[in-house]
Amino acid sequence: MVQLVGSLRKELAESLSTCKVLVVGAGGIGCELLKNLVLTGFKNIDVIDLDTIDVSNLNRQFLFQKKHVGKSKAQVAKESALQFCPTANITAYHDSIMNPDYNVEFFRKFVLVMNALDNRAARNHVNRMCLAADIPLIESGTAGYLGQVTVIKKGMTECYECQPKPTQKTFPGCTIRNTPSEPIHCIVWAKYLFNQLFGEEDADQEVSPDTADPEAAWNPEETAARATASEKDGDIKRVSTKDWARSTGYDPVKLFNKLFKDDIMYLLTMDKLWKKRKAPTPLDWQQLENSAHPEENCPGSGLKDQHVLGVWGHCQMFQHSVETLRSQLQEKGDGAELVWDKDDPPAMDFVTAAANLRMHIFSMNMKSRFDVKSMAGNIIPAIATTNAVIAGLIVLEGLKILSGELESCRTIFLNKCPNLRKKLLVPCVLDPPSANCYVCASKPEVTVKLNVHKTMVLSLQDKILKERFGMVAPDVQIEDGKGTILISSEEGETEANNSKLLSDFGIRNGSRLQVDDFLQDYTLLVNVLHTEELERDVEFEVVGEAPDKAPPPQTNQEEVNNSITNGNKDSAQPSTSSKAAPAEDDDIMIVDSDEEEEASSSSAAAATSGTKRKYPDAETGETSTKRPRTDQSSAAAAPTDNDDDDIIALD
Repeated sequence: MVQLVGSLRKELAESLSTCKVLVVGAGGIGCELLKNLVLTGFKNIDVIDLDTIDVSNLNRQFLFQKKHVGKSKAQVAKESALQFCPTANITAYHDSIMNPDYNVEFFRKFVLVMNALDNRAARNHVNRMCLAADIPLIESGTAGYLGQVTVIKKGMTECYECQPKPTQKTFPGCTIRNTPSEPIHCIVWAKYLFNQLFGEEDADQEVSPDTADPEAAWNPEETAARATASEKDGDIKRVSTKDWARSTGYDPVKLFNKLFKDDIMYLLTMDKLWKKRKAPTPLDWQQLENSAHPEENCPGSGLKDQHVLGVWGHCQMFQHSVETLRSQLQEKGDGAELVWDKDDPPAMDFVTAAANLRMHIFSMNMKSRFDVKSMAGNIIPAIATTNAVIAGLIVLEGLKILSGELESCRTIFLNKCPNLRKKLLVPCVLDPPSANCYVCASKPEVTVKLNVHKTMVLSLQDKILKERFGMVAPDVQIEDGKGTILISSEEGETEANNSKLLSDFGIRNGSRLQVDDFLQDYTLLVNVLHTEELERDVEFEVVGEAPDKAPPPQTNQEEVNNSITNGNKDSAQPSTSSKAAPAEDDDIMIVDSDEEEEASSSSAAAATSGTKRKYPDAETGETSTKRPRTDQSSAAAAPTDNDDDDIIALD
């Protein structure tokens, strides 16, 4: 007869009390997960999170209270979880999981790693560390009402990077408020600004500098002090932007100088942010007006909306749109609010102008009104219940792993609406590793198309190896018979090379680069394909990947192959499917700083692939045809027009 301890077999209960597990992220999913773990019987838990608690977290991260604002998420989560089980041994780290201190040996201390992250860079890194340490990883993510949990095990399943993903679209709130590096960051900021000034104010949509940015202050006490700083110290984070704007009569010049001069100057005082970034440049209305040239605003060729104005042109657009929106508010009466609509000309002009001025401040190329309109979308809030369901599923998959039943693990999707079998939760069998994966293949190799006469060594390091391929500290050696060291992770060794072009080192079409990241225990061979025909503003392309496009239709032979995923027509899509790669787990916008904060995503299923194939159901074995959805509604519902650029709050 099976002996039980509570609802668990005695052997499993004993295993839980002795095994050591790592939780990465203590935000929306992480809080629920930590609570579930201690209540299930896990006794030895390490939790790591770089972030600090913000007021906007309190509506769904229930281990935190108002008194905790500004404190370390990991530390407070530990203290709150111990109230459920005082005998648990929980170690909290207020730090980034990408810190070199957390090397392969650190990961080997754990029997299981569980991700509760919000950005792709950290996900990629943990994926590689678990592969190097040969430790099972449970990956998870939520997007509105959708959610997903999957298991990754070296040599048995696809890793997180087996399938290509489109351009990153998820960003922590402090990136939006403090350190934007892409135009979409500025567009989201401008939409928030519209709501703060003219619409319904939302604490999740703050636009002023984030004084509690964990990157700006590594000392938790210092971060907490900043979070509670008084207004007289220059902290404007919780002053009502709308009330201030009303007090000025919505004066466009005063609004301009506050947003694009005073706030930027305040950001500059957070000097830790600019040690490795180019600092922003404040704008002054009077100086711009005095130096404006009439020819700057002459329309160029093509449609008006596709013309990119100069800085002063966007200043004038900002002024005119504010005046128009002010008039609309006055016509509606006291207490009125406007709703942003991309088809409303003054609202669209306001977002276009504000976003482009911020792009200019942060040294980005400005965009046309047409481009800004195409990138702006809807914002769907994070859902606490979704986090709770996904956290429960993580624990269930963890119990299977600890029971030695890895083969019974599944990728599980949480749908917004029941599918044809009236299921909200749909499991599918895990796919095997991809032979072409540039991370978990036996000999990872990629081909990169670039112009060797224009690409600098620093761009290779930062934009290609670190940003695109997720490395932390790459070392690069040219396979030229001499073993030339192009990039060294040792500080100061090759910094003189940064401003030189790849061609200066004899790199040409067909050159091969061996790249090693010793922290990740990862080696990648990069084949260089020289070209002078890249599109405008495109510095490089990874050959063979088109992540923003749906994969080609499968052949009939492929349809009858034995790779198994979900067999329901209207479920969320499996990111682990090697046959129908989703457009991205992350075609979702994070608008507040949850969980682990680095460069920047979830494995939440919101796939946009248009492929169609037959899938045996993981439970019944029945075969049916499924077309991945392009929106969050059930396939049984009437189709709707849904932008690929919808912005969804993601935990």
